[in-house]
Amino acid sequence: MIAEILKKSEVFSSLKDEDAESISGLFEKKVFKNNEVIFMEGDPSDKFYIVAEGNVKILKHTMMGKDVILEIMSPGDIFGGVAVLDNKPYPASAQAMESITVARISRQNLLKIMEEYPMLKLEIVKYFSDKLRDAHEMLKNVATERVEKRIASLLFKLSEKVGIEDGGYRKIDFPLTRQEISEMVGTTVETCIRTMSKFQKKGMIRSSNGRISIKVNSLQRFLEE
Repeated sequence: MIAEILKKSEVFSSLKDEDAESISGLFEKKVFKNNEVIFMEGDPSDKFYIVAEGNVKILKHTMMGKDVILEIMSPGDIFGGVAVLDNKPYPASAQAMESITVARISRQNLLKIMEEYPMLKLEIVKYFSDKLRDAHEMLKNVATERVEKRIASLLFKLSEKVGIEDGGYRKIDFPLTRQEISEMVGTTVETCIRTMSKFQKKGMIRSSNGRISIKVNSLQRFLEE
């Protein structure tokens, strides 16, 4: 049910159950297949999205024809929001990772419920403020930290966000390639492969079926060095 999706979202969780149920009819559920594009950079921003199931890559296209992963959105996260509120084209693309389900609402209806429930304005501002703070932290890491620390920090954060217990490790519960990791931390695939191999030999991570699991204490100690 849409109301249950809303209640799992950080932005809409403050709504009472009856209010979430009341506005749920303004949203629609949509399924996207693995690697299917949800919207492209430059498209008109006519929809505001919430991840219900699965994960979504937010991508930026460079002049060199390369895609750079800016962020991975997991269940409860919202995306496309800033562009919708600004009424400007989407500044990046969104692509499904495996099969995913989203709930989405038109800009017109989003503005309507924000007027009806003013608390949502504050929740949206808070949500995007937190995202901006995370983006600044990532930029600082790219500028100041060596590659090994950047990769370790990314894996640690993803394990906190979508990790599940895995026999003494914490598994990042979606496929993540070396190419995707390298794009997110601003390094080459070759450097990423060497670093991940080093981590694996030290028992800090392990990989199985495309999923990466981290040894939390080991990776944390490495980050604190």
